Amino acid sequence: MAEKKELQNSNIKKAIDNSFKEGVQELLSKVKSDSAEGKTLRQALEEKLASLKAPEIAVKEEKSDTAAETVKPVEEAKKETVKEVNETVFSKKTEKEEKVSEKQTEKTVEENKEALKPETPVEAKPEKNQEKKEKSEPASEPVKPEKEVKQAEEKKPEERKLASFIVRREGAYVDPTRQKKNDKPQGGYRKEYVNPDAGNGKGNRPYKPANGGQNGQNKSFDRPKVFTAPVAAAPFNKDSKNSYGQKKKNSGEKSYEDKRVLNKRALIKNNVSIEDFDEDKSGYRKARFKKNKQKEETPVVKIEKAVITSEIIPIKVLSEKLGISAIEITKRLFKEGIMKTINDSIDYDTAGFIAADLGIELELKLEKTAEDKLSEIFGDNVPEDEAKLVKRPPVVTVMGHVDHGKTSLLDRIRKTNVTSGEAGGITQHIGAYQVTLGGKTITFLDTPGHEAFTAMRARGAQCTDIAVLVVAADDGIMPQTIEAIHHAKAAGVSIIVAVNKIDKAEANIERIKTQLTEHDILIEEWGGDVMLCPVSAKTGQGIEELLESINLLADIKDLKANPDRKAKGVVIEAKLDPNRGSIATVLIQNGTLKVGDSIVVGTVTGKVRAMSDDKGRKISSAGPSVPVSIMGLDDVPNAGDTLYAVEQANLTKLVAEERKNKEKEERIKQASKVTLDDLFSKIEDGQVKTLNIVVKADVKGSAEAVKSSFEKLSTDEVKVNVIHSGVGAINESDIMLADSSNAIIIGFNVRPDSNAKQTAERAGVDIKLYRVIYEAIEDIQKAMKGMLAPKYKETYMGKAEVRETFKITGVGMVAGCYVVDGKIVRNGKLRIYRDNVMICEGNVLQLKRFKDDVKEVAQGYECGISIENFNDIKNDDFIECYVIEEVNN
Repeated sequence: MAEKKELQNSNIKKAIDNSFKEGVQELLSKVKSDSAEGKTLRQALEEKLASLKAPEIAVKEEKSDTAAETVKPVEEAKKETVKEVNETVFSKKTEKEEKVSEKQTEKTVEENKEALKPETPVEAKPEKNQEKKEKSEPASEPVKPEKEVKQAEEKKPEERKLASFIVRREGAYVDPTRQKKNDKPQGGYRKEYVNPDAGNGKGNRPYKPANGGQNGQNKSFDRPKVFTAPVAAAPFNKDSKNSYGQKKKNSGEKSYEDKRVLNKRALIKNNVSIEDFDEDKSGYRKARFKKNKQKEETPVVKIEKAVITSEIIPIKVLSEKLGISAIEITKRLFKEGIMKTINDSIDYDTAGFIAADLGIELELKLEKTAEDKLSEIFGDNVPEDEAKLVKRPPVVTVMGHVDHGKTSLLDRIRKTNVTSGEAGGITQHIGAYQVTLGGKTITFLDTPGHEAFTAMRARGAQCTDIAVLVVAADDGIMPQTIEAIHHAKAAGVSIIVAVNKIDKAEANIERIKTQLTEHDILIEEWGGDVMLCPVSAKTGQGIEELLESINLLADIKDLKANPDRKAKGVVIEAKLDPNRGSIATVLIQNGTLKVGDSIVVGTVTGKVRAMSDDKGRKISSAGPSVPVSIMGLDDVPNAGDTLYAVEQANLTKLVAEERKNKEKEERIKQASKVTLDDLFSKIEDGQVKTLNIVVKADVKGSAEAVKSSFEKLSTDEVKVNVIHSGVGAINESDIMLADSSNAIIIGFNVRPDSNAKQTAERAGVDIKLYRVIYEAIEDIQKAMKGMLAPKYKETYMGKAEVRETFKITGVGMVAGCYVVDGKIVRNGKLRIYRDNVMICEGNVLQLKRFKDDVKEVAQGYECGISIENFNDIKNDDFIECYVIEEVNN
């Protein structure tokens, strides 16, 4: 056993000497003798190599410690050589940094420095039974062949180090630069145990300490014996900062410094000067939020002259023009007794007074407004291209007193039956129609004759070419007939008198001729220029003569328009449809309106999304004298407003905005005009009873008519105050408004939705629904006078939804319904609603549940309902059932 150990020690010693010689020879081959430094280094290495005489390794020795004693001189000589090489390298490095000036010398020294890095010796692993006081001697296996080392150099030359080599042991390669378990960490890095078998296929988990160490095992079992060499100490660098602990201590300061630099850069961008930063840490946090103290102040420039572009100027804008604050302007106004806020506007005279007080000359230069730009396109002074003018159909307005047969006459001309669709047989709003007879087209406008529709008649006269004045032969001239005459004369419209109902026995045409002369209308028969045509809407007598007179007068007037320009028209009527939005009936007066055009109507703007003619057919364009219904407006316009189609969409918005501001200014002016009489009357209003009313109608014109009619009913004892009028179905907001103001709601051709009805029942708000305007007026008059006699009360029973329709021979149309609320009773009355607008009233003809007649059908059940004298029932219609009960008022 002892002989085996001695042989092993001899082999180790021989391997160390051979590897040491090869290492020195390799270093010598790397040193170049091109320069003086290279020659000196090469000479030193050759002397060392010549002086090295390794003793022969004995095959057998008597004691095991002889091998260690023999190896010691070799080890000491090798350490001295490494030390001298290190000193030479670093001394030459310093000389290079101080003396070398030429490029070739720098390159040579750099290569020598890389070649002269110290080698790392291999340490032998201590034997198991060796005494603790004996230190283990370095040992190594034979190195890799030179061919393999060169291949490794070519593959990864940047990773190869001159001071490291591979120890070959039982077919496995171990990197000697690995840190041995019990070695002290070098350079201050963290101590870590490295498994020597990691990377050689033996596993990644480190082995536990052996040789009876703490928490270790006494036996090494079959653990492979791998000899590793300790890592050589890193060369000392006097310029580098010291240990890991100090580095850790200063790491926070470095990140803080970086953070400060970044914050400085960010703050400098925000006009914080560098002088504001205190480099001492104490004042830095406060200084980083400071603004630049050296910011230059804007010099005050005295304003001598200011220019404004409108007669009404906001105070904020005036403050910018005069160079003083808006609050200062309000203070100066207050001293003069003018109460204004900074959000108000003042006129040019008041602004001039403020400017004069400051010594500033204020000049008014009115710039072109959007309205002016619109006038340049559509103004009356804009000349038309005569070559593009073509003949257009005449626009004829049928006017006259109520029930004198205007709509019936138009029905005879159109061969339709429109009168039956009007509530009470009277026209509620303007209707526009086109009739083609004998190849000539005529556009008719049917205006209401009731006194409440004065504004509608005025609009009809303003947008027409010819006015047909209908007078009943049995009644003669009536108040609304006289009013229609005045409207036609004011608009400069030619008049044709149509004496209707000549088929009656009481007809007296001569009396009518005489009455017309009292109002400055002289017929052709009596030497005037007004044509008179006796007609009968019932029999059709005189209709042809009337149409010939209209065409003759149109030819005389020579009506022309330019269809190749942007459209201009007038709104005949407008309404709010729950499904399609705002719908306006427009009569095109000039140009052509197309789908997609940007339009402005009063204060309302929009884009034409769809158009339909008087028969409900979809069209893509409409020329002069064509009535159309358009969709695409963002609000409901007022009847009588002028429509303009422009190319620039932004111009329409500017025009609408200017008009809204102008209306607001007018309201402010009217509200500010308060006299003592008004003040006293308002004080006395506490003793006067007031009837507040909310009006909702199906179209804008009807709402205006109902409102004006109610306001005319005011007396000294009771005043009628219409607090709101609008278009569309009665909704919850109307109920809440009426509840807060103690008002009643008048619905004209509309009804409340389900939510509004429930809200009204809870709040106790009274809702009255009418289809004929004079019935509403009569009820309001009776309510005001306290003359309402006992009457019948309407009791709501239920509501059903039409889901299917059936046509049965002998019965007619039957509606298959589902009762959604309350119940449907057989002896009740029915109202049929389509899109929240009532289209029919009638009685229950039959009420069936399957094939059985029933008295009533409750909520949640299906039933079949046939309505007396009504077959135009459709899916999704709603049927409301109610009963009439006689009650005292």
